[in-house]
Amino acid sequence: MGKFVIKKRKNGEFQFDLKAGNGQVILSSEGYTTMAACKNGIESVKKNAVEDARYELKEAKNGAPYFNLKAGNGQVIGTSEMYSSVAACENGIESVKKNAPDAEVVDETAE
Repeated sequence: MGKFVIKKRKNGEFQFDLKAGNGQVILSSEGYTTMAACKNGIESVKKNAVEDARYELKEAKNGAPYFNLKAGNGQVIGTSEMYSSVAACENGIESVKKNAPDAEVVDETAE
């Protein structure tokens, strides 16, 4: 089963990664200035992950496909890794849909 892992960046911002059951990161967030905002981002991913229309397939400068997950207001709430093919990217989307809604939240910021 998937899990959201919250960590603190070097600049003090909070970020989450959604990891699949195998531990691979399938979605990463932007940086948030507060823990509360980061947790709101996680809730937004859980809510929007099941909607096909929220996914936007993109192509990196090097041609590698990746995707963004957007909230209802159009704001990007998560970005995938770079994939080797569009098919692999689409598998990543399916993994987010499967893992995000019921994923536990693990806070790794406690020092």
